Amino acid sequence: MFARTDRLLLRPGWHEDAPALARAIGEEAIARNLARAPWPYHEEDARAFLAGWTEGHPSRFLMLQRTASAPRLIGGVGMDRTESGEFELGYWVARPYWGLGYATEAGRHMVDLAHTLGISRLMASHFADNPASGAVLRKLGFRQTGRRPLRASLARGEAAPTIEYARDIAAPGTDGDGDEGAVAMPRAARWPDRLRSDWRLEAA
Repeated sequence: MFARTDRLLLRPGWHEDAPALARAIGEEAIARNLARAPWPYHEEDARAFLAGWTEGHPSRFLMLQRTASAPRLIGGVGMDRTESGEFELGYWVARPYWGLGYATEAGRHMVDLAHTLGISRLMASHFADNPASGAVLRKLGFRQTGRRPLRASLARGEAAPTIEYARDIAAPGTDGDGDEGAVAMPRAARWPDRLRSDWRLEAA
């Protein structure tokens, strides 16, 4: 699956993305807010992550900034099913692109995708010492549940408190309160080989 928003291309991760991915996550301020990213984060870690990217995760994407030349990897966004059966939204953005609205833009697409796939409720959370992520979630219509569960973080080396959010999603075919302007994604889209070449990251 893949999609375009106003400023982003959202597409699966490929093995050749490893160098750019390692650079994008290669700051402790980013890794410590991701549950499964180790610190320091090396290219080998990026390769291992990308090797596990399968068709079993059709709603997991890299964020690529659309530019006049080669696309630029600036983050990641996705929905995963938790052990309890709920669907959870997650995202991260490389430090040079903080505060520019990219997480909100990608998140709007994910809310629209959840609607398209018939997901009735999305969960999300952020570490308590990362309030900027909460601002993004509130812009996307999420509300705090009142729960603050502890969550493991490889980069932190210990579990840390999080703030949990939830957002109800209207069923397909209803008006609901979904965000307008997001790009709908078909349930099973294949990345065309020609476009894959066009949107391949240039090696740095």
